[in-house]
Amino acid sequence: MGKNAWVGLQIVGIVVMVASAQAVIRLLIDHSKSQVWGLLDWVPGGWGGQLAVLVVLAAGGALLADRANRKVKLLEA
Repeated sequence: MGKNAWVGLQIVGIVVMVASAQAVIRLLIDHSKSQVWGLLDWVPGGWGGQLAVLVVLAAGGALLADRANRKVKLLEA
């Protein structure tokens, strides 16, 4: 993969992390409102299950962005 592909993955990771973190904050404030346009209504466990999925998504986005950032730095060196 080239540098541009890793930069693209970094952008995707940041977008996933930011969107998930925002949804986590909104879910903590308003427990009854459907988050992420109802995409997580199928998750078992109700509020706690949705919170867990969103936290995992935010962490996964952060890890993807970090890995892509490290690869870009290696390719630049």
